[in-house]
Amino acid sequence: MIERTKSCLIGTLLLAALGYTQVGFGRVAGTGAQANQKEQPVPGKADSKGSQTVSGPTTPPSDFVIGESDVLNINVWKEPEISQSVVVRPDGKISLPLVGEVFVSGLTPVQTQTLLRNKLQSILTNPQVTVTVTEIRSRVVFITGEVSRPGTYPLLVPSTILQVITNAGGLGQFANKKGIFVLRTVDGKQQRISFNYSQVIKGEKPEQNILLHPGDTVVVP
Repeated sequence: MIERTKSCLIGTLLLAALGYTQVGFGRVAGTGAQANQKEQPVPGKADSKGSQTVSGPTTPPSDFVIGESDVLNINVWKEPEISQSVVVRPDGKISLPLVGEVFVSGLTPVQTQTLLRNKLQSILTNPQVTVTVTEIRSRVVFITGEVSRPGTYPLLVPSTILQVITNAGGLGQFANKKGIFVLRTVDGKQQRISFNYSQVIKGEKPEQNILLHPGDTVVVP
């Protein structure tokens, strides 16, 4: 009778210990899973400061003319030493290994490809050259002040003041619609061109909605 009682007691203790172990493992596993869970970013969601990345068209048209400060990607097939990213200098030239200095300002990417291919033919057999504009810096306009997204915008196609304001997300709540102006440098001198937003959107004095030039700054007070 005593032996039977001992056996039952030992069995009960073993079951209790086994149950505790299973519960313990279950709690640890659950805690670890919760600890490993991280909040995933939501595409297009603003960050903690409420700002969002501004994106816009950056691919130039086929007739785009290369200018000062533009960034070009030169790719010569099977020639990694020549292939590289270069910046057009203020003198309109770029420098490449085996080629030296090449004047490219005023040329299209396709014309630049042909020029580089001709220069490489005396060095390489049937050189295959690809030129792409990866960053446009020569044709940009600036907008600052009371707009949703002030900043720098590529001027890939002819654009008016109103179009650039629209690209920048429109006027802010406290914008002075009658006091907008464009700063433009001509022959080293700065000009100020007035723009009355209220009149233009009503169809009055449409001549104020001029085409912008590269380097212009639209100021929205």
